[in-house]
Amino acid sequence: MKQKSINIIVLAISCLFFLTSNTQLLGQGRQEIESTHAVSTETKPQDGPTGRDIKDEIEQSQKAAKVFTEIMGAPDKAIPQELLDKAECIAVFPDVIKAGFIVGGRGGRGVASCRVGNSWSAPAYFNLGGGSFGLQIGAQSTDFVFLIMNKDGVNSLLKNKFTMGADASVAAGPVGRQAGAETDAMLNAQILSYSRSKGLFAGLELKGVVINQDDGDMRDAYGAGTSAKDILRENKVNAPAEIRAFPNTLTRYSKRSDEK
Repeated sequence: MKQKSINIIVLAISCLFFLTSNTQLLGQGRQEIESTHAVSTETKPQDGPTGRDIKDEIEQSQKAAKVFTEIMGAPDKAIPQELLDKAECIAVFPDVIKAGFIVGGRGGRGVASCRVGNSWSAPAYFNLGGGSFGLQIGAQSTDFVFLIMNKDGVNSLLKNKFTMGADASVAAGPVGRQAGAETDAMLNAQILSYSRSKGLFAGLELKGVVINQDDGDMRDAYGAGTSAKDILRENKVNAPAEIRAFPNTLTRYSKRSDEK
């Protein structure tokens, strides 16, 4: 009887040890499964319609919006409202370094938006390169703003690549109250160009500057094969709200007079 009791106790202890060990293993397995599930279901908040990370494209739109807001924040030194309201499209290239042009490759990146109804299109992405600026800015960061004033200018923008002064006429844009003193060159220009460097915003004739569509950025943001024409003229793309900082800013500052 005594031996039987001992055997029962040993068996009970063995069962308890087995249950405890398996419970621990099950707990560890469940934690691993939950951890794996958390990783696999995690989504990037900045994934675009294509499933690609569009953080960079969002930042470009936000930077352009910031530059434009700062420029328009000083009415006496800003783009004249009457010219802004005439523009068909607007492009902004923030933080361009002149050294990039000397290399001859990719000088700067920017976005453009064109009027669509009573607002502005999703941003199309471009690269800026080449040209002589008529001033020495060294390695100083410079912001460039382009007003595309008519359909001929828009058609140039929609090309894969165009050169200012050759494929599209360009003139230095007036600032502040200078709008009333428009020259014939300004009136006939397809594009009015501006620069801001070291806090100084002024019109600047940028002949020889080359603008290329950035196929990589547009692919990431909207899908393979998307062109500037699809975005700016035909409004075919489904743009995430986060990427619309630039066109939303343009809508705030400029609507056609008959749309106000």
